[in-house]
Amino acid sequence: MLDFFTIFSKGGLVLWCFQGVRGPAAAATAPVNALIRSVLLQERGGNNSFTHEALTLKYKLDNQFELVFVVGFQKILTLTYVDKLIDDVHKEFRDKYRNEFQQKGTLGLLNGTFDFKDDFLRLLREAEESSKVRAPTVMKTFEQSVKSQKTVKCMIETRGEKPKEKVKTKKNKGSKKEGVETVTASNKAAPGEKQPSSAGDKEELTKDEILQKNREEFFKRHMKAGEKSSKSPKPDTQKEKGKKPRVWDLGNSNAKVLDYSDSTTNGNSEACPVEEFDPDVALGDRNREPGRLYDLEYESDEEAEEEKVIQNTSKPSTKKGGLGGMFGMLKGLVGSKSLTREDMDPVLEKMKDHLIAKNVAAEIAVQLCESVAKKLEGKVMGTFTTVTSTVKQALQEALVQILQPQRRVDVLRDVMDAQRHRRPYVVTFCGVNGVGKSTNLAKISFWLIENGFSVLIAACDTFRAGAVEQLRTHTRRLNALHPPESHGGRTMVQLYEKGYGKDAAGIAMEAISYARNQGFDVVLVDTAGRMQDNAPLMTALAKLIAVNAPDLVLFVGEALVGNEAVDQLVKFNKALADHSMAQTPRLIDGIVLTKFDTIDDKVGAAISMTYITSKPIVFVGTGQTYCDLRSLNAKAVVAALMKA
Repeated sequence: MLDFFTIFSKGGLVLWCFQGVRGPAAAATAPVNALIRSVLLQERGGNNSFTHEALTLKYKLDNQFELVFVVGFQKILTLTYVDKLIDDVHKEFRDKYRNEFQQKGTLGLLNGTFDFKDDFLRLLREAEESSKVRAPTVMKTFEQSVKSQKTVKCMIETRGEKPKEKVKTKKNKGSKKEGVETVTASNKAAPGEKQPSSAGDKEELTKDEILQKNREEFFKRHMKAGEKSSKSPKPDTQKEKGKKPRVWDLGNSNAKVLDYSDSTTNGNSEACPVEEFDPDVALGDRNREPGRLYDLEYESDEEAEEEKVIQNTSKPSTKKGGLGGMFGMLKGLVGSKSLTREDMDPVLEKMKDHLIAKNVAAEIAVQLCESVAKKLEGKVMGTFTTVTSTVKQALQEALVQILQPQRRVDVLRDVMDAQRHRRPYVVTFCGVNGVGKSTNLAKISFWLIENGFSVLIAACDTFRAGAVEQLRTHTRRLNALHPPESHGGRTMVQLYEKGYGKDAAGIAMEAISYARNQGFDVVLVDTAGRMQDNAPLMTALAKLIAVNAPDLVLFVGEALVGNEAVDQLVKFNKALADHSMAQTPRLIDGIVLTKFDTIDDKVGAAISMTYITSKPIVFVGTGQTYCDLRSLNAKAVVAALMKA
């Protein structure tokens, strides 16, 4: 049973609506609005179904008249006729009001009256009956089975006799081997000797004699093999078992001597003495504007690509000459023609391979191409427009829309809002091992300090050796770049740490309390790297986030990953949801994309991550210095992605 069926234009005007369940007329509003927000506006039309709370929505787009057909029903129901119904309604509605759409256009939608209830009920009745007409599959009778055609004689098996079919297959498999053996036997035999027939041997010898003969041949073969092995004995080389440990000159087996952490120095500026080093090495660009987060830049070669396309299209026309060349040039152009799936399939296949080559996850590339196909199918093209250019433009628009998030994360605005409420703004960093969480945390600390905010770094990676020392080194360098004398005697960055082997959630809670008492503006929580399949560590991360309720949870991922990005983000979000005790679990709020300077134009990881989570890429790491931090420029990423 259907909950509702609605037809509306892409401009948002409802043309006709059917409600199958009693209730308020606005019952279909929330699910349809969620469909528009999450699927249609975000270019996620690869799948024609959408789930919202207890409802499943299926939709169909009419790109020629800019219409959307949506049907909603309960998620627990399995309605097999819904796809047929939505196709029939789409065809009937188009055919009935085609002239009105073509002649009046938008005014026809505004002023038109669409009396479609009787037609819809008829189509619904036909669809329901067609699903009932399908008879259930009936079991075969014995007469229809293969076994009934066999005789009793062929089913009798005697003891020691193998079935005929198996003997045939074995003969076929060993035919080559038998052929080789017969050739070698004939070569070994003397030319004057006569070879006894195998059939005659079998007739003359009894079963016991044949068995004895086979045993003798078997022993002869093994005796020959033993003689050969004795002639060429291999020297017994005694290998030393195990591996000798390497002893380093500066090594020390005492763990206490190697432990440079000090858990009693939290909040003490003397514990982090100012380190002397070259600022140019840490800052990179000295001509930048302090505190500004520059956009990611990429120089696209669109003009050069257009020239190449023009040259390629002009080459075949010169060969044909005259009218043939003119018609050859116009062959690829479309004039007032509605696009079909057959027209787009070759172009979409090339686009899909191109996206995968640019490091977009294969599953995401397929869904993107499917979404573009649904968006363009049935759309009437203008004159002098190629199918390739149309599909490419639609794909570019879809990619830009995906990279522009539903919710913009403005960290500076949120920090100032937290200042007004006299509390620290808490950011938690999480991700897999080795992606650059600590390094990019230091970059973000530097950016916040340059904007006038004091930072407390919480060392909650109590597992990895050297994690606390790495953050202490960054703290010293940041204090050297921004000494307290430049900020009225106030230390702008401090490290809060309790050494190794402690509870990360407890350290984060103490750090937030310390920051509140000391008046710090921002707390940056560094967590241990963990694989998405490690259940105990994912439980610990979910506990840290649930207990401390940070303002922003950032997933740090590297731009080098392809299909792995999908698996990481899906499992991180799933683990946070599964291991959280809250009714509405806290998931990832944004993404930090690192190592972006190592991938050239293979920027597909950005598309994969934002498509999976619908969350924005807040920061992009582009190098090793503190200034190598950028904000994402969607158009620059798409230009790099579409570059041939």
